[in-house]
Amino acid sequence: MHDNQPPVPHGPQPPPHGPQPYGAQYAPAPYPQGQYGMLPPKPPWFVPAPSGTRYDHLARNPLNAWWRQVVGTLVVATAFFGMALFVVLAGLVVASVLGMPTTLSEQQLFGDPVFGLAVTLLSIAGVLPLVYGTVALFQRRPPGTLSSVAGRIRWGWLARCAGVGVVAMILGQGALYLAYVVTGENTSELLGWKGWATFLPAFAVILVLVPFQAAAEEYIFRGWLLQAFGAYVRSPWPGIVLGSAGFAALHAYTDWGILDVFSFGVLMGWLAVRTGGLEAAIAMHVVNNTVAFSISAAAGELDKAMQQGAVPWQSLVGTAVQLSVFAVGVLWLARKRAINTVSP
Repeated sequence: MHDNQPPVPHGPQPPPHGPQPYGAQYAPAPYPQGQYGMLPPKPPWFVPAPSGTRYDHLARNPLNAWWRQVVGTLVVATAFFGMALFVVLAGLVVASVLGMPTTLSEQQLFGDPVFGLAVTLLSIAGVLPLVYGTVALFQRRPPGTLSSVAGRIRWGWLARCAGVGVVAMILGQGALYLAYVVTGENTSELLGWKGWATFLPAFAVILVLVPFQAAAEEYIFRGWLLQAFGAYVRSPWPGIVLGSAGFAALHAYTDWGILDVFSFGVLMGWLAVRTGGLEAAIAMHVVNNTVAFSISAAAGELDKAMQQGAVPWQSLVGTAVQLSVFAVGVLWLARKRAINTVSP
């Protein structure tokens, strides 16, 4: 080899110009593996909302479309009433097999109030997984975003909110008792005791089922509805107000009871936005229902607790104190604990 000859290059070379052997133009090119000639990867099923999204806007992922919210809401409503019918019919079958009396009246379906309470709570609690499934199937976002901006239940935060709820409940019950005394009402109806044999079976059902029943209602009225409206409406208030109206319509209260339940729903919806999740609302709902049903169970009046109906105006005093203390306590604690209010 002469010194003035160019070196022979090594490695892959560009194809020479001019005529090529037959078929050579169809030979695979030396591209990196996976860059060409392969199907693109499938997009993930769950698509979250962008970082920094507020709780009521978490359904605003890139796949958001008007029909997803409409169809999803119809599915949730159908699931709610369908589950209630299924559980009640199943309860009637179980009661018949066990020889339990059934009254089938408007006020009471079952002769055993504890069994009736269990059926009522289960008819609502059973909707919870169906709501999660609707979020996953129709909105195609992580179901955990129905719980909070963190994509899950923040259990430590929920426990702290429950502690605030207990304090608020005690002060609210004290205010209610004081309102009864000042107005000369009979306070014997507030507390009663029929003995442990009456209380314990009902209390066991309350402890097991009320957390799921209360959570299911929050996931529907302060979760799904709030976020379905938030998918298109910037302000959270249409979702809060309409969700609270639906929540009040779900109950059979009249007169002052409607205002009582509606105000509860409005505050819980507002706190969901302000704290970035449903933990505060679930905690207060669980505490409230556990105490309310337990008081009725202790007095042996579970049947009256499930009938609802009219509520004395004095109850608004207790509710005002309870909700005010809870709201102030939760907001103070959220600020102290630096609770996230937008998605990471």
